[in-house]
Amino acid sequence: MLRRNAFRLPRHPASVGLARRRVRDHLADWGHGPRDAALQDAVLLVSELATNVVRHGPLLEREFEVAVTALADGSCLIEVSDEGQLEPRLRVVGEWEEAGRGLHLVENLAAAWGVWSRGRHGKTVWVLVLAEA
Repeated sequence: MLRRNAFRLPRHPASVGLARRRVRDHLADWGHGPRDAALQDAVLLVSELATNVVRHGPLLEREFEVAVTALADGSCLIEVSDEGQLEPRLRVVGEWEEAGRGLHLVENLAAAWGVWSRGRHGKTVWVLVLAEA
């Protein structure tokens, strides 16, 4: 059994915090406690993905979509969709650079992650967060 919640937000910096809250609330409603590592990781990852859309998404895009799916085993799938065509890629970041580490965070926290093309409608970046063993 799974439970999914999807919502659209304006492409604005304030939406990052709203995305975190909505994902946290959905997973809490599905039984994840505040100290649950999967919930904490999911909230951190949605924050990173939403920030990427706000900072790097198409300038004319007004909204983006966030979806969170709580799986029966306690794992969760986070999806952030925008109209951009460029796929995010890991890059080498110098020790003193202030940006560019976000996907390294995703790489280290998520059990898996990737990008689904939505054709002319952009892309979806997804992350899978496993439940605590």
